[in-house]
Amino acid sequence: MKADPILREVWDIKDQLAAEAGYDLNRFFKQLREWSAAHPHSGPIVHNAEELRQLVAAHERERGRHDHGEEERDAHEGAGAFDLLVAERLARGDE
Repeated sequence: MKADPILREVWDIKDQLAAEAGYDLNRFFKQLREWSAAHPHSGPIVHNAEELRQLVAAHERERGRHDHGEEERDAHEGAGAFDLLVAERLARGDE
């Protein structure tokens, strides 16, 4: 069986990171903490599906405020429903 190219890439990156840390977990996590401190996360952190729904809904409301025409707003509302559906399926683990 042939490995999925995405999985192959993930495994290669894992191997590279392990080698950079000398296969030492303590050193790996120290390097990870240092990298995290140097590259703080600037976006929202979503912990569960409900938080994701709320974030998508707020984003859609904000986008709706900037729409000028009825047709454009209707198209965005349809896209928002699709985004929410995708988010719910991802939260459930559906493919």
